[in-house]
Amino acid sequence: MSFMKARRPFQASLLLVTALALGACGFHLRENATLPPEMQRVHLTVNGGSEFERHLARALQTSGVTVEDDSGTGIAELRVPVAAFSTETLSAGGYVRITEYAVRYQVQFDVVDPAGQVLVPHQRIDMSREYSYDASNTVGNASQVEEIQRSLNDDMVQAILFRLQAAGKHELAAPASAASTH
Repeated sequence: MSFMKARRPFQASLLLVTALALGACGFHLRENATLPPEMQRVHLTVNGGSEFERHLARALQTSGVTVEDDSGTGIAELRVPVAAFSTETLSAGGYVRITEYAVRYQVQFDVVDPAGQVLVPHQRIDMSREYSYDASNTVGNASQVEEIQRSLNDDMVQAILFRLQAAGKHELAAPASAASTH
């Protein structure tokens, strides 16, 4: 019984130390992006559709944005004309066997507010992941590429949300700085 009583303070102190360590290193849970007020209603246009479009729409909705099926009055436009994966050979081994690849992902986008003014100018984001190729495991390689693409999709959605959030913060800061110069 005394062992159990002695263990509780130890567990509590271990939990406290862990919480303090996470706070001290800057760790924090990912919050929803705070997007510009002009983006409360958005029509999303992604060239070719895809899983990326579904992930981006879901992330926008999680951030409090209403994703509209059609464009119209009072609706901002988030346009993604390019969302493309490519694969590049990085190195070759003996007998010209390819041993390393890079999966590259490029997305280009812009945002126009409901009045037709550019809210976020044309942006280009490039991401990549490298992986080793095993010629004896072609099924495993295909699933590895699919997993890399899923990971890049998730990271790309977050990168776009960060840029949209930054546009909203920049817009809020601009009137305050203009007001202080008068």
